[in-house]
Amino acid sequence: MKREVDLKEISDGKLYGLNDMVKADCGDCKGCFACCQGMGQSVILDPLDCFRLTENLSCTMEKLLADKLELNVVDGIVLPNLKMSGKEERCGFLSEEGRCSIHGFRPGICRLFPLGRIYEEQGFRYFLQTNECRMETRTKVKVRKWLDTSDIKRYETFIWDWHSLLKRLQQRLEQENSPDFANKISLYVLKNFYLAPYNFGTDFYSQFEKRLVDASVQLTGW
Repeated sequence: MKREVDLKEISDGKLYGLNDMVKADCGDCKGCFACCQGMGQSVILDPLDCFRLTENLSCTMEKLLADKLELNVVDGIVLPNLKMSGKEERCGFLSEEGRCSIHGFRPGICRLFPLGRIYEEQGFRYFLQTNECRMETRTKVKVRKWLDTSDIKRYETFIWDWHSLLKRLQQRLEQENSPDFANKISLYVLKNFYLAPYNFGTDFYSQFEKRLVDASVQLTGW
């Protein structure tokens, strides 16, 4: 999601890499679940997020979209996000005790919080969002550890590739400036990266890379 903000106003003014220490550790969020409610449509899911959810919950994307997820337009393209519901607008995966029921396979944005990413020409770095997390006693933790993601280098490559594809698609949308073309793009992305099942127990990244190549060919033909 594009954010037109001044980084100096929302961060500590520093940029971090995987091996840098950052004051983000909130002590297992004991007694707090503020970031799991009232988030609107902001917890956008990428294909890996949905792969993890469907694999660990043994369900389909269609089932998740009927309950825990919803679709919304993000910079011109329809993408899934965690659905907030009820009077308190709580995440559907939040337990009555205020604990995350999918913590082991939670989405990337949840793993990242309260960090954010700033994309540069050939990659991205991380920054600390200073006004987002309500915990006042955060301690320092290595960015790599905080992300709690195996095979972190392949994960970062995936994040960059997915960001780059969406950016290319958004540029085409601006060029075409057509509602029909926007619908075509959204349907393609949803069908090929989210709804078409991935093989569980098989390397996600290899499957994604094949779909990415197909998308690049498809984009050239449009």
